[in-house]
Amino acid sequence: MNSIYNFSAGPAMIPKDVLKKAQKELKNWNNLGCSVMEISHRTKEFHQVIKEAEEDLRDLLNIPDTYKVLFCQGGARGQFSAIPMNLLGNLSRADYINSGYWSNSAFLESKKYCNSKNILIRKTKNNNIYLLKPSEWNISNISAYIHYCPNETIDGLSLYEEPSFQNKIVVGDFSSFILSRSININKYGLIYAGAQKNIGPSGITIVIIRKDLIGYASKLCPSVFDYNIMHQYNSMFNTPPTFAWYLSGLVFKWLKQQGGIKKIEQLNKKKSDLLYQVIDNSHFYINNIDKKNRSQMNVVFHLFNSELDKIFLQESNKFGLYALKGHFIVGGMRASIYNAMPIEGVKKLAKFMLFFEKKYG
Repeated sequence: MNSIYNFSAGPAMIPKDVLKKAQKELKNWNNLGCSVMEISHRTKEFHQVIKEAEEDLRDLLNIPDTYKVLFCQGGARGQFSAIPMNLLGNLSRADYINSGYWSNSAFLESKKYCNSKNILIRKTKNNNIYLLKPSEWNISNISAYIHYCPNETIDGLSLYEEPSFQNKIVVGDFSSFILSRSININKYGLIYAGAQKNIGPSGITIVIIRKDLIGYASKLCPSVFDYNIMHQYNSMFNTPPTFAWYLSGLVFKWLKQQGGIKKIEQLNKKKSDLLYQVIDNSHFYINNIDKKNRSQMNVVFHLFNSELDKIFLQESNKFGLYALKGHFIVGGMRASIYNAMPIEGVKKLAKFMLFFEKKYG
């Protein structure tokens, strides 16, 4: 069987080495005679999985001791609700930086809990989309926190400059950005990430929160979303998604074997540059995002003739390139090239794009 390169935006590729290890251990994990999916989360064996997963994540992201790592459920959308219920305190306003679909979704959910301010930073100049820098954000003086999303997967938009505001809690939705590049954790009060892009399978969500922000949840906050309760119960207030936790831990170890975040960041830039070079040297493919805000994780592009979209998808699929269809909101194509996507897959896509252009252009 020929290799299939999966460009799905999420759930996305998991490193082949990780899948092979999980497959090998599936029926007899840790010589227990059963699968890791079948043992209690309270056993000493699974506690070792938990311990190593957190230690490896802390090493990869250089997480200070002043931050707590929580492994939660409910996906990133669950955190859209959990964040205002935990961080508002006595205040009633929060600033939401709107750069695209996911940041806007977080804003809309927050309106159930507070008087959110929608700060639109997406602009257009000469038909190119760009994002305002943090220094240009119109932040209010009375907000409890600032929420933003550094990578919009649907739009293919990224903000690489990290915000830095004195005496402000900055919250980041890093679902598609985490572990792909270096992060200065100290600039944030809280970052969170759904697992199904760069961490592991769907079902688990990582929350990294400064310890002094824990313990202020609203009385109406469900216990499973209360950061203090999750902290006290070591992320096991209810039965966690154990297999997702185990697989995420394997991905962390795989990342360390690849040389850590700096190495993977260099590779991610190299991968995205290959595709953007094909696009920029073509009149057949279109990307109307300012170069400084192009996503390295989700390369979005359109064909000059949208009537060719269906043919492009059919032929790319036969070529072993899977899940290139763009999100229905924006259409076109989207190549999601998270950490697990090898550079060979990106080269194969670039080769196909050139072939397709020559054939139909």
